Amino acid sequence: MLRGVNEDLAFPLLQRRPTIARNPQPIGVVENRRVMVTGAGGSIGSELVQQIAGMRPSHLTLVELSEYNLYEANATLVEAGVDCQVAPLLADVRHVHAMQAVFAAAEPDIVFHAAALKHVPLLENDHNLLEAVRTNVGGTAVVAQLCSAYRAQMVLVSTDKAVNPASVMGLTKRVAELVALSHSGLDPCLLLSVVRFGNVLGSSGSFVPLFRRQIAQGGPVTVTHPDMRRFLMTIKEAVSLVLQVAEARNGTMAPSIHACMAPPWLFVLEMGRQVRILDVACQLIEQAGLRPGKDVAISFTGVRPGEKLEEELNYADEALVRQVIPGVSGCRLSAPECALLPAIQALLRAADRRQVAEVKGALAALVPSYSGYNGAGAWP
Repeated sequence: MLRGVNEDLAFPLLQRRPTIARNPQPIGVVENRRVMVTGAGGSIGSELVQQIAGMRPSHLTLVELSEYNLYEANATLVEAGVDCQVAPLLADVRHVHAMQAVFAAAEPDIVFHAAALKHVPLLENDHNLLEAVRTNVGGTAVVAQLCSAYRAQMVLVSTDKAVNPASVMGLTKRVAELVALSHSGLDPCLLLSVVRFGNVLGSSGSFVPLFRRQIAQGGPVTVTHPDMRRFLMTIKEAVSLVLQVAEARNGTMAPSIHACMAPPWLFVLEMGRQVRILDVACQLIEQAGLRPGKDVAISFTGVRPGEKLEEELNYADEALVRQVIPGVSGCRLSAPECALLPAIQALLRAADRRQVAEVKGALAALVPSYSGYNGAGAWP
């Protein structure tokens, strides 16, 4: 069971075949290396931890703010009897001194940065906006600085919502991409990968577990809009491909690819066509042996703050190279001018001081493609 999604039933929902069957297991990137995962108790982070632990790292550091999530992630490894040293560390990626201590203890060779605030409607109010900036932007800045200082390879987990964002979540993740790329420009030795992908089935707070609960309760199943579509992938697929990217960038799997990958590079997981959420709801009802609209009602609740009817995986000026590795497209980027970093630092100071208007203005300046609340324009 994959956080409420049975693997055998997942691919009919995705309307395609699995991607991971095409790729060898990417062991070299973590084997006998010291690995760190931030956000290690989250949906993506916990799957990263489980897959990495099976690839014989010498040491695995779990960084997590939630005590319960850290306990769960660590307990899963203990029960599996993993053959590596594991350090479960409570830490907030926003806190420089705490993260300096974490890096000093861990001495990582590679860091998978998955820690983020991600729930789109929840982040749309002013208080949570500031927390999203501090975590998604500030946390990425701290991790990028420390990866540079410790000469650790960095893999930033990003999202399709960062492309022409309409939400605070997407907006702050786009600035996080700019932060990482700016640090790559500042330090050409920083081996950086930004990996962007869409929704994962069964992640915490996502619609598939919600739909299953609603079906079990007899309905109705609540869909925001009949034309809402998303790129979808299983958690196992997404994490397997993130590891494939890290392996290719490290040069341990595909030297011919690695040779042409001067930093920085952005990678986009190839997720097939967007799937209509209404179709997923109907399929889940049918998988339960029931009839959509008859045994279980479907109600439309309306597009929520920050949501778009469809997402995009790349900007128009990102010239993607298809199949740099199976299931992954990539593009070589020009690192943003390091002049962006003072503007980002000013943004973070304003967020720490709870200066909402200044934060909104700084974000809009950094990401001109931001379309605001429900695509209705920028903030007032």
